[in-house]
This record gives sequence, C-alpha cells and structure tokens, in this order.
Amino acid sequence: ACITSARPVSKLVRDALERIHEEVHPPRYYGCGLVIPECLTSCRILDLGCGSGRDCYLLSQLVGEQGHVIGIDMTEGQVEVAKKHIAYHTDKFGYQKPNVEFFHGYMEKLGDAGLADESYDVVISNCVINLAPDKRAVLQEAFRVLKPGGEMYFSDVYASQRLSETVRKHRVLWGECLAGALYWRDLYSIAEEVGFSPPCLVTASPITIGNKELEGIVGHCRFVSATYRLFKVPAGSRTGPGQVTYNGGIVGHERELVFDANFTFKEGEVMSVDAEMAAILQSSRFAEKFLIRAGGANAAAPQGCCSKGEKICDPFQLLEQLRAPGPLSCPGGTCGPSGCC
Repeated sequence: ACITSARPVSKLVRDALERIHEEVHPPRYYGCGLVIPECLTSCRILDLGCGSGRDCYLLSQLVGEQGHVIGIDMTEGQVEVAKKHIAYHTDKFGYQKPNVEFFHGYMEKLGDAGLADESYDVVISNCVINLAPDKRAVLQEAFRVLKPGGEMYFSDVYASQRLSETVRKHRVLWGECLAGALYWRDLYSIAEEVGFSPPCLVTASPITIGNKELEGIVGHCRFVSATYRLFKVPAGSRTGPGQVTYNGGIVGHERELVFDANFTFKEGEVMSVDAEMAAILQSSRFAEKFLIRAGGANAAAPQGCCSKGEKICDPFQLLEQLRAPGPLSCPGGTCGPSGCC
C-alpha cells in the first residue's frame, strides 16, 4: 500500500532523481508521497526512516554543498546501502566533501543517535511513522530537534477512523503500512499536544487494497496517503491575521508557491491570511520571501477548518473535492481549540 503519490514532479526534482545511484532508486524505495518542501538552500535536514537514502540524496542536491542532510533508519541493511554510495554521490554532485550522513537508530529516540536540540531546519519522513507504535514520541522528538520556526514535512498513511485491535495486530496489514495508520483527526490533537502549529494538509492520494480478504478485515475503514506540514512556531509569534505578498524567487516556484491545500501564493499578489499562516510565514525560512503586514484579514482568508468555505484539513474530503470541485462541508463537525473539527 506504500505507493508514491501521482502528484506531478517538477523538472528540478526529476533531474535530481536521475543523478541518484540505481541501487538506491528506484529498487529500494518505499515512500508514499513526495517529501520535498520548497526553499531548501543551505538548510540542515533530518530524514526519519531514510531507508537506503533516496530522499536524502535528492535533498542533498537541493540544499547545496553548504547544506547538510542526515538520515536515520532502524534497518541496518538499508543504512549500509545508503552509506555505501556516499562517495559516488559526492562526486556525482560535484561536491568537495559529503553533505550527507546516515545513522542506524530509532526515530522515537533521536537522542540515542546524538541528535541535538534545535539543530535542524526541516525534518522529513516518507511513509514510516505508521510503523512506529508510539507516534506521539516521534512527533515529540521531531519537535525537539527542530530549530524555532522549523518545519516537519512528511507523507504517511491515514485512516478514516480509529482501527480495531484485530486490524492493528494483523501482520500483513502492518507490513502494508495500514495496520499502523493513524486516524487523521488524532494527528491534529497529537501535534497540538507536542507544541506544533495546526497541521497544514498539502495533498492526498487514495489507497486501494485490492484484496477481498483484507478488505473484509478492515471493514468500512478507508485509507489515504497524505502529506502534511507542521511548524515549530515560537511562542509569542501569533500576533493576528495579516496580508502577505509573495516576492517570488524560490527556485522552481518563482511565479507561484502552492503552500498547501488552502493557500497558493502568486508572485506580487496581496493575499489575506489567518493568524496561524501569518505566524508560520513570519517565523520560518519563508520570511525573507514574503512581505508581511499585520491586519487586513477578511472573509477571503480561510479561518479555522472543516466548515463551508473554510480550511480543508480532512484528507478524505480533499479527495472528494479533487474528484468534484466545489466548497466542502463538515457534516456534524465541531471545531476544537486547534481550529479543526
């Protein structure tokens, strides 16, 4: 069920993928989305569950020689494959020295691998958090190692409801990344508990099981592959809604920046944003790419989520909108303290 999203891939990313060693990509790649955020030059990035290093070597090219990428994985064999090709990629990318490292370890215990507090600009993960029994610990560790204003950008499998014990203990479903899938609403509550800003839903793709026996076990539960972005917004940064203008200049997104399912910023155009988005842009690596003014929010700026005309945060509803464009509603939903029903 771990399938790569059908979302279009930019020429920049396609070209970077072509320079990755054939043993790393695609034979040993098991991701379920594209975890390549924007504006990465000179960033320090951590990949949770890096496998054989495909995403790390891709990001190695996007951060440049002054950036740095670290991958950590619990499977020693995968880490060895990743390490084996460091010299190859350093030469292929034209770097004087490697800008990638790989560690064997667990994403719930990053401290055991020597990863320090507030040391990364971006944390990524591609279809592995579902395999972690303690997902709160994973998000807590990611929050700890991120710098203030840092981002966790990750793809994973989510369920339309909390899974039964029968499903959660099914070995085949676990191996298919389904039995460990988080109920999507629980992501919002866990993120809030840990200290992240409310999750920004980027994209979603349907997952079909295609096996009658397994379909019978999961019952009416549906699964989706979704990409979210979470930000470590410093305390006191949320000062209210604002008006922002994208200055352009992000490589590959010069004219338009599709930030998530709710906000698309066009170069030179003034756009109203809610307090959360204003704080994210102001405190993150995107700050220098925007002109940000306080106040001015109006009905055009998405507020909260899950109500008609408001923010989209349910990946299953996003799929419905992609199939039949139109305003979303949240039947019987109520909004919680983090802004999502």
